Amino acid sequence: MRGGKSKSAASNRKRKAADKEDTKAKRGKAGKDANKPKRPPSAFFVFMEEFRKDFQEKHPDNKKVSVVSKAGGDKWKSMSAADKAPFVAEAAKRKAEYENNIASYNKKQSEGSGENASAEDEEEEEGSEKSKSEVDDDEDGNEEEEEEDDE
Repeated sequence: MRGGKSKSAASNRKRKAADKEDTKAKRGKAGKDANKPKRPPSAFFVFMEEFRKDFQEKHPDNKKVSVVSKAGGDKWKSMSAADKAPFVAEAAKRKAEYENNIASYNKKQSEGSGENASAEDEEEEEGSEKSKSEVDDDEDGNEEEEEEDDE
């Protein structure tokens, strides 16, 4: 049978996909810190906060977010720089507050979490028995096997 794929090649792909899922689950994504300050909104999003309220009052029957967003975007584009100035000023004020908050947050993190961060790093290093070079060698070997299976 020309051009057909063998059953072993298909099973190898399934096995590799399962292995990738397992490694992703083991690594996991670093959790977000609930105490970290949120980034400030841009001038457009400050404008949209007010625009949503006005739009909702004028169109109470509208339930689609896309309609509100489209109308807000069109209005923002049509506004002059002078019309946008109060929103830009508010965004700048919020950004200054954020920078102060994030500076104090980072200061607290560096003071209080210095011990915790090193302990977490040690745990991650202990979790893997293979060195990085051995892992890279294994991955290189698998690629060669895939090329041989495809032929």
